[in-house]
Amino acid sequence: MNQAQLHHLLVANDGIKSKEDQFGIRLYTNLGLIQNLFFSLYPEDLHLEQFQKLVHKLSKLFSARPNFLKEQDLIRVDHVDWYKSNEIVGMQLYVDLFSKNLKGLYDKLDYFEELGVNFLHLMPITTRPKNENDGGYAVNSHTEIDSKYGTRKDLELLTKELRSRKMYLMLDFVANHTSDEHEWAMAAKEGNSKYQKYYYTYADRATPDAFERSLPEVFPETAPGNFTYTPEMGKWVMTVFNSYQWDLNYRNPEVFLEMLENIVALSNMGADVIRLDALAFLWKKMNTTSQNLPEAHVLVTLFRLCLQVVAPGSILLAEAIVAPDEIIKYFGEGNRTGNECEVAYNASLMALLWNSIATKKTGLLYKSLFNMPMKPLPATWINYIRCHDDIGLGLSDRFIQELGWNPKAHRQFLLDYYCQHLDWSPAKGLMFMYNPKTGDGRISGSAASLLGLEKAMENQDKDLAKKAVDKIVMLHGIVLSYGGIPMIYAGDEIGTLNDYSFLEEEDKKEDNRWVNRTERNWDLTDPLQDRNNVQGIVFNRLRKLIATRRKTLAFKDTNNLVVHHSRNPHLFVFERPDGHNRGILVIANFDERPHPLDALLIKQLGYSKSNMAHDLVSDKRRSLQKGNLIIAPYQLFWLKKID
Repeated sequence: MNQAQLHHLLVANDGIKSKEDQFGIRLYTNLGLIQNLFFSLYPEDLHLEQFQKLVHKLSKLFSARPNFLKEQDLIRVDHVDWYKSNEIVGMQLYVDLFSKNLKGLYDKLDYFEELGVNFLHLMPITTRPKNENDGGYAVNSHTEIDSKYGTRKDLELLTKELRSRKMYLMLDFVANHTSDEHEWAMAAKEGNSKYQKYYYTYADRATPDAFERSLPEVFPETAPGNFTYTPEMGKWVMTVFNSYQWDLNYRNPEVFLEMLENIVALSNMGADVIRLDALAFLWKKMNTTSQNLPEAHVLVTLFRLCLQVVAPGSILLAEAIVAPDEIIKYFGEGNRTGNECEVAYNASLMALLWNSIATKKTGLLYKSLFNMPMKPLPATWINYIRCHDDIGLGLSDRFIQELGWNPKAHRQFLLDYYCQHLDWSPAKGLMFMYNPKTGDGRISGSAASLLGLEKAMENQDKDLAKKAVDKIVMLHGIVLSYGGIPMIYAGDEIGTLNDYSFLEEEDKKEDNRWVNRTERNWDLTDPLQDRNNVQGIVFNRLRKLIATRRKTLAFKDTNNLVVHHSRNPHLFVFERPDGHNRGILVIANFDERPHPLDALLIKQLGYSKSNMAHDLVSDKRRSLQKGNLIIAPYQLFWLKKID
């Protein structure tokens, strides 16, 4: 039983309902574990004062929490799995690119409701450097709203309206670093020793050079190395990402205390979900990669438990794009099971889907999913086909080899397929951060361009355009039904193509991820006004899928995912049973040719009767011809059980 469940049990048994009493119970049920974890990072004989400060801070933070959010906390404590609902569908967006500012976003809430989206992930909206700022992930402040988006009042009005419409908000918390313009960094540059200890700063290259022997490079092309010399203070500072992003030193407990206050402030601003950015990098240790270290997991658990005490209505998302065996750890292990992050990105599924599109086969997808560790029941995934970042090829070398392929050659094929190195490929993507030493690289591009729509429109190829649209719908249909929170990247819902205008902007031209960070032109791409063009067709098909998902209880995540091998190398089949004979069987064809699925499997699972099956995608009954169900190229089925 995790701490949230224990707290819920105590409240239910004692009948305690007041906000203050419940805070006391939450503090009581979590404090022992918080203490043990805190002293495991910060030895008691050196940091007893900081622990006492933490306990006092928890009470102070709770007192400052707005009453309407405390009321919301009470409701969510009684519905601890609210974030696993089949009714939640999300969209990730840059506010300035989607709607100029927060007021503009307020005016677009009807658009989200029409599509069926009720969960918004706003990319960073806090202050950042004017020039290079890593898309807002170099923060000058963790809580101050950048004036180009509006004011704190604008955000408050937006969050109030979101709550009235039963919509959810996710905000970013850049946990690993600040910009070099943050007030702490500025104080450090001025020689303030307190704030120099908030970062990893060194007077000479001895320690940085020792770190470099084991630290990988995140951006080898544009930001080689992991340290930057800062002449203002005459020291080297750790900058794992970009030279203007200073890594925070969580070995200093004062940094944890400050950042806890910031994370609660985000919750108080109305964030239902707080996205912990780059949390795999939070703890640094010599002679390691300083990624996914046990101490980083302890630190995240501390954030989660403290947030649970003060603001249990908000939850944490792990932004860790790592292998399945590593990502599962961010849900918590051992006595921390279910006590780390409630949500994590399903990056493995994302990479595997793109692999299946390129190969037209599902062997690696199946092999990987059959070996995927089971997540804890309190946890859930964010499932997505792409986000604002590049697409990494986080595939298992062992599984690739077991299929008879060479891992290095296979990755090169995928890069060639998506990055315009194969004439026959329909994809139009760009190579991101290619490392010629290792052959590693990633892929940039909008979903529609990577799936062939851009090339189809250039060549006026109607058949290729239809296939591209079918691929867009099929992939989104898989993430809508897979189990977790489906997240659509803004623009994908209307088939937005690559935007190459970033090449003309000095602070963007070296980062081709901007090719899929497209500014929305509502005069040209409003599918609510014209549903007969490609944008309207994609929008309407996705809208229907979302509406079906939201009324299908089997799509609620209760760890009710069963993957079935179809014996056809091009098909992907999985089931979402609900325990009440109302499950859903999902079938997708990754090939450009039709393929049969043996009706025996469909019958054995109870999804056909009298050689008929009911498909929720088309809302039609389908005939099983000669013992098979024929799956058209890039077709998606959601079969429901027939009474």
